Order: sequence, then C-alpha cells, then structure tokens
Amino acid sequence: MLEKAWNPRVPKDTLRKDLIDIHPTASRFTTMLEKVKHHAKQSMNNAFDYAKQKNPTPSPGLPVEQSEDKKINKVIKERRLRGKLQREYVVRYKNPVHEDECLAESEIPESDRLLRRFRHERRLQALVCL
Repeated sequence: MLEKAWNPRVPKDTLRKDLIDIHPTASRFTTMLEKVKHHAKQSMNNAFDYAKQKNPTPSPGLPVEQSEDKKINKVIKERRLRGKLQREYVVRYKNPVHEDECLAESEIPESDRLLRRFRHERRLQALVCL
C-alpha cells in the first residue's frame, strides 16, 4: 500500500469556490485593509506632530567671531629644530577659528610672559609626576 505524501496543490484544490458567499467579511477584506493602512498612516503623522510639539528643533548657536587679530591664549608645547639652536613653540589662540601654530620666540607677542607661564606649568607637571 502506498503512503500518503504531502501534495502542495492540496490546499488550492480544497478551497471552496463559494467561500466568499459563506463568510461575510471576505468580500470587504480589501476595503478593511485600506482603512487599516489609512488609520496607521494617520496615527504615525499624529505621533510625529506631537513629537515636534514636545521637542522643538533647537535654534542654531551664536556664530563664532571672525576676528582677524590673533591673540595668543597660551603656549602648549616646545619644539627644537634639528641642526639648529632655535626653538619653536606651539601656540593656541583665544579665537577657536584659528588653528594652533608653531612660532619662533621672536614672533610671539608678549613672549616673556607667555613663556614664563608655560615653563612654570611644565615644572609643576614634572613635580606632580614624581
């Protein structure tokens, strides 16, 4: 005797043709699906509107001053050039628009005050590390 095997056509073959007449919601299924999609879309739009009300977009910050005069805030690092006795210092400016730059001691305005403070801070760091 042959065993029964699963046939993929069985579900299609066993569906009744008069199913639409039997179940009342089968004929209105597409309209119900459209209503559900519309309701979901409207709910998402309402949620986005509510989120925008509760959390408004922040205003842009104040613009950074574009001053042309470069005022040095502090000396960060000391560099010795190879083959030369001259030293260069990496300086940081007060205005964040200007990037750090290497300057010779003669090019730094008020170099005596800034370099004195730099050497003092470096000595303090050396003492703390001990």
